[in-house]
Amino acid sequence: MGSVDINSNQTEAILDIFNQLWKFFVSVRLTVVLLLSLAATSIIGTLIPQNKSPEEYYQAFGDFLYRLFDVLDVFDMYHAWWFQSMVILLALNIVVCSIDRLSATWKIIFVKNPSFKAARFRKRKGRQEFKVARPPEGLRVSCETAASRKFGQVHTESSGDGFLVFAERWRWSRLGVYIVHSSIVILLIGGLVGSIFGFDGFVNIPEGETVDEIRLTGTNRTLRLPFGIRCNDFDVSFYKTGQPKEFRSSLALIKDGKTILEREIIVNDPLRFQGINIFQASYGQMDSPAPAANASPPTDITLKFTVRESGKIYEEKAEMGRKIVLPEGKGTFELKDYNPSAEFRGQQIGEALMGVLTRDGREPVMVMLPVRFAKFDMMRKGDLVISVADHRRTASDRIPHQPQEPRYFTGLQVTRDPGVWMVYTGFILMILGCFVTFFMSHQQLCIEVNRGGKGSRVMVAGISNRNRVAMQNIVNGVAKTLAAGDELMTK
Repeated sequence: MGSVDINSNQTEAILDIFNQLWKFFVSVRLTVVLLLSLAATSIIGTLIPQNKSPEEYYQAFGDFLYRLFDVLDVFDMYHAWWFQSMVILLALNIVVCSIDRLSATWKIIFVKNPSFKAARFRKRKGRQEFKVARPPEGLRVSCETAASRKFGQVHTESSGDGFLVFAERWRWSRLGVYIVHSSIVILLIGGLVGSIFGFDGFVNIPEGETVDEIRLTGTNRTLRLPFGIRCNDFDVSFYKTGQPKEFRSSLALIKDGKTILEREIIVNDPLRFQGINIFQASYGQMDSPAPAANASPPTDITLKFTVRESGKIYEEKAEMGRKIVLPEGKGTFELKDYNPSAEFRGQQIGEALMGVLTRDGREPVMVMLPVRFAKFDMMRKGDLVISVADHRRTASDRIPHQPQEPRYFTGLQVTRDPGVWMVYTGFILMILGCFVTFFMSHQQLCIEVNRGGKGSRVMVAGISNRNRVAMQNIVNGVAKTLAAGDELMTK
């Protein structure tokens, strides 16, 4: 007897714990607290930039706040254990609440032999009651036809000296709210799967080279890919202003020394392979050896002059302090200075020559000519575009020649999100669930006909779990149809 009592007490203790957990997760208060907490932390995550360098955070917040935020993972909040725990708790809360309320709804929707109680309809405020001249026997077909036009199948029962016609539709629409709940859970799980098992990183690949590692965003960690990425070629085109118009990369995926896929990508047209997405994100020129800070200017310089209107290109040899008479009456140009480490708007642009463009009747214009950027002068928007075609020094102080066609690297964003299809599915289900919830309702109609003197007494009433105005319009329409049909037959 003692062991039986112990086992019984253990079972009761387990059931009590289960009931307490169930009450905890079924609480609407928990839902509100979790939603407010997620909203508040999301605001913090928006105000504090995520995945920046530690140096930036330290300068912005100081030693104490930096250490506190770092411990709480505020700088990568959406991957923090406490944020993901709140998401899991919210998903469990929604699931348990749905299960707790589904049992009553399930009995209404999936009943084999639905029963209709006329008393429920007789108490409705919006019911329509009227008398007609025909006896109940002559109204049966008319009532069934009027109900079936809106509801499809009808159910007719005899009732004393008359009959009852019942009809209903969209009983399953009561599941709309559960479809919405399911979509939210799928969205949350999809976000967690992507956060835990996905990645987001960047890599720069020079033309002709192959890499198989990327640097994860906001960290110093690298991730090895299941294949190598080779940049076969890179091409960039420019607007007349010098701004990049389009840049594209010709990529090849390499596995076990073999090319498994080749494709060109541009911005917003990524390469997708085995769940990994490769986006065109940026580009740049490969750095050439920089001259010393006290380097002398080149002695063998060739300048290129492009006339915008005609498109003609002229090349002229140039020397420091010597004026060049420009073609087509475009004035004169004279090189004045050389900067081995020039800046433009706070950015280093390397070697640059400075010259003065003089036109008849116009103020002289100072022109900067960066050696590495042939289209730089386009931003001046003049009718003559000047660039450095070639530059060399003497044999004793030579810097490798900068080619006219520079070597580029392509900047790629590489991502993987295994939860993305769950997110898409969740959005589709949410749209479907919202449509069912807000635009459909479980509607029931009752037409009761009893003998009244030489004619009949008719009552039309309806019940709807939502959108009672639409249900009332149906009741009024059916009543009007039955009354009008009787008037026509009795004239």
